[in-house]
Amino acid sequence: MPTDTLTTKPATLSQLKATGWQSKSVKQELHDNLLKKLTIREDLFPGVIGYEDTVIPEISIALLAQHDMLFLGEKGQAKSRLMRGLIQFLDLEIPYIAGATLHDDPLNPISKEAKKIIAHYRDDTPIAWWPREERYAERLAPGTKFADIIGEIDPAKLAAGTSMSAEEALHFGLIPRMNRGIFAMNEVPELDELVQVGLFNILEERDVQVRGFPIRFDLDVVILFSANPTTYNRSGKVIPQLKDRIGSMIRTHYPRERDTGIAIMEQEAGLDLDGQHPVRVPRFMKEICEQMSTEARQSDYVDAQSGVSARFSIANYRTMIASARRRAAVLGEPSAVPRISDLAHTAASAIGKLELDMMSSHQMTEAQVLEAIQIAAVKKVFDEYADQHGLDEIGDIFGKGVKIEVGDMLPSSAYADRLRRVPPAWEKAFEINPADDPAVRASCVEFVLAGLHGHRKVSRTTTHGAIVYET
Repeated sequence: MPTDTLTTKPATLSQLKATGWQSKSVKQELHDNLLKKLTIREDLFPGVIGYEDTVIPEISIALLAQHDMLFLGEKGQAKSRLMRGLIQFLDLEIPYIAGATLHDDPLNPISKEAKKIIAHYRDDTPIAWWPREERYAERLAPGTKFADIIGEIDPAKLAAGTSMSAEEALHFGLIPRMNRGIFAMNEVPELDELVQVGLFNILEERDVQVRGFPIRFDLDVVILFSANPTTYNRSGKVIPQLKDRIGSMIRTHYPRERDTGIAIMEQEAGLDLDGQHPVRVPRFMKEICEQMSTEARQSDYVDAQSGVSARFSIANYRTMIASARRRAAVLGEPSAVPRISDLAHTAASAIGKLELDMMSSHQMTEAQVLEAIQIAAVKKVFDEYADQHGLDEIGDIFGKGVKIEVGDMLPSSAYADRLRRVPPAWEKAFEINPADDPAVRASCVEFVLAGLHGHRKVSRTTTHGAIVYET
């Protein structure tokens, strides 16, 4: 009987047997619960966006095949979230022998400790319940030792008189303690080879061997791994025997559509845009934020093997909104609308999230790379909004010596005055967004000016938040 159908939880072994409860392996448990969710078309991974037709079907097939899995992808592709999300396919809770370190199955104990408890109490053996939230553990590979995840002989127990030949002398690591649960190893290529050998023995034989100690456990555990494709495929990083024993490889990816990236960015930013000085974010500003990540991933200056995490977009988006809200608070404007000039502050949130390609022939600083990425993103989005007709006319006016200064702390009401000498730019801004709100209009004006700069029709000089456009 499934644990989620029990009205009262049995407290002893005899009570458990009376319910008709039957043992089930973790993989069978995941298999059965997934089928139930598929039957009712339940959302399998709530909050995970963009994987509905790619990654999630592959995970479903791997679970139904009862495989251990490797999640292979670059940073910021939700590998850890997907692994942690497998918890929802476990039963709400399962019974185990109370006091047993390895959470032994009451009907199929594997440790001497549990077997002794049953021998002593028999049908009155106390039963405890293990909630699914506690049946998942993960470890980061760097610095992980054999004793951490598999086990070691405990000197304290030897000092207390326990025989070295007894199972009781062992201190079990994370994997044995996650018996009947899920264990995840992050960044497996960084794992010491000795530990990798211990892992592939567990994957193949499902037993534990500690320093040649003659102990064999029929462990019931699902093993998950995560890795970056570059390091995983590098010779000598992961031993072939371990690769051979992993059942399924799940390839993750970055958003394939900009709209998907924007949805992830907004969801993960988790910002309240209402309240005091509410924020209105023009669609093109969201698109520029996400396009910056796309441009970074395609940039010759950025190390493609490292990747550019979705956190790049999320952090920049939060910074952009914070800059707009600060302006509204300082200037007393009723609403905050992000502008291109607000993106100047994203250097603080972006630096450190890009790894430059040190083998490139281009010698550019991180700040220069970020500026190039921003210009390319603005140009890409601007071309989708603005008809090329009319840009030459604006450029010609700037060619007559016109200068326009804008900035992140310039009041929105000042933009109409600044654009009197370049009326075509003002008209182009109305084409992009016909709103009458001065703050929205200011954002559109800066978008047009930055787009002109992207097309090299005007030059741009930035100093302490002030931006001057001229020829």
